[in-house]
Amino acid sequence: MTEKQSTAGAAEGDAPPDPAVALSEQRLSELRKIRRLLLCTFLLAGFTACYFARDVLLPIVLAILLTLTLRPVVRGFERIGIAPAISAVVLMLTLGLGVSVAGYFLSGPVSKMASRAPEIGNEVQAKLAGVLDRLASIQEVGEQVSDMAEAAGATEGQKMEVVVDQSGLIPEAVGSAASVGSSLVAALVLTLFLLASGDFYHRRIVEASPKLHDKKRALTIVRDVEKQISRYLGAITVINAGLGLCVGTALWILELPMPHVWGVLAFLLNFMPFIGAIIGTVLVGATALVTFDSVPYALLAPLSYFTLTTIEGNFVTPMLVGRRLELNIVSVFVTVAFWIWLWGVPGAVLAVPFLVVVKAICDNVPSLRAFGGFLSGDPRLKAEDRAADREERHATRPA
Repeated sequence: MTEKQSTAGAAEGDAPPDPAVALSEQRLSELRKIRRLLLCTFLLAGFTACYFARDVLLPIVLAILLTLTLRPVVRGFERIGIAPAISAVVLMLTLGLGVSVAGYFLSGPVSKMASRAPEIGNEVQAKLAGVLDRLASIQEVGEQVSDMAEAAGATEGQKMEVVVDQSGLIPEAVGSAASVGSSLVAALVLTLFLLASGDFYHRRIVEASPKLHDKKRALTIVRDVEKQISRYLGAITVINAGLGLCVGTALWILELPMPHVWGVLAFLLNFMPFIGAIIGTVLVGATALVTFDSVPYALLAPLSYFTLTTIEGNFVTPMLVGRRLELNIVSVFVTVAFWIWLWGVPGAVLAVPFLVVVKAICDNVPSLRAFGGFLSGDPRLKAEDRAADREERHATRPA
């Protein structure tokens, strides 16, 4: 009897699969492939549109970030009886006046430095003659290799040429910075309208959600994005102001001309992660080499600038920004590089705030919390997210 049962079980196990089930699984697999292909096509089209429409999208993105940052302030004024329209006008006038004063304050020294750029370049070249001689010898060796390669190619009926790419980030940065003024004005005007509307768009987002659970989640996401982006940009602004004060003081001690201007430039450049410190160090180093006769003493100025920015980036910012807003250095570097390629200098400024918004959304969507934990780079935060997922699944489980 046992042998018969085992034989029957083996026969049932060897039975061919149902053709309808196999066909259904094949169609499901094909639908998943089509969905992935459509998602990739949509992302590619979106990035292409962002690249070509950056002059239009840049003020909109900047206005949205400013609105998310200043919304808690407007809400605080509303609690004490000040209408959103009035507080929005006051905030935008204050911000616009601050930008105008800073631009007027920096226009003279910056234009003077720009007009002296060829002279500074010649003097730096004279100060670094020994290093440049070594580079010239290396270039001469490269030319000899190129001549040898050309001669060898001529014998085979081919021609080989060594081309040195002279393109860089500076020309692109100058071209991108030329339209920042008009984009900033448009962003301030749009931010004024968004702030003056109060919670109008919040209500529309909540009303667009069909279920009560989705309405609560949408409102939670919007409020959390506002809280995190306002805290991050507020903390970064204070940190950059402290860095500018320290840089200005250090360069004043070293007797570099216009230390207050360098402090303001350090404050502004530090909004661009990685490249801001490099640009500031190079500019301070070139000015110090022109100003001081001793090259070792002149190198103290860029060394001080680079040391202060390193301390700020590795110790001060992680300590003051906090664990919830701490971002993975790899994700920050990749995001900054991508947005520099996409939008140039404005993209470098907006890259990290955009990443903070994405992380805030991921932290409030269960299916995206793993990606949000990767962006944070904090294993303790990933454990908290997994615990929150388990609690939410337990709460939504039917009795």
